[in-house]
Amino acid sequence: MQIDHILTPQRTFAGVQGGSKKKMLELIGKMIAQHSHLDPDSIYQNLIAREKLGSTGFGNGIAIPHCRLEDCHKPVGALFQLQSKIDFDALDGEPVDLIFVLLVPQEATEQHLQILKMLAEKLDQASLREALREADDADELYRIMTVTDSDT
Repeated sequence: MQIDHILTPQRTFAGVQGGSKKKMLELIGKMIAQHSHLDPDSIYQNLIAREKLGSTGFGNGIAIPHCRLEDCHKPVGALFQLQSKIDFDALDGEPVDLIFVLLVPQEATEQHLQILKMLAEKLDQASLREALREADDADELYRIMTVTDSDT
């Protein structure tokens, strides 16, 4: 699956005010709900529940909060470039300024894991992370994130 199958320009956000991890997850719920049929409280509660199992901050300033949702019928992605770094309890202890959120249907176990693997591999590229951090607006952020691997 390619990233542009789950990420839309409307769910790509540049220069977002961060705050705390909890506030950011709440904001994520609200912002995704504005551009999908999903409920903001359901998104927030499920992301918080997932974070309690272990942080989704995987290092290098990146977090990939993800969860399964009852009312989600296909994978939904959202990308957030933060104005300033926030503590996300990342594995490397570093604060986070790039967040890719993944919401999947309740039953999408294998697909969920495949998408997470693809995202982690893509975001593990230092040049991509740098380009995302330097993007001036959401359109540029979306374009950078959806460039196919063969183009990078």
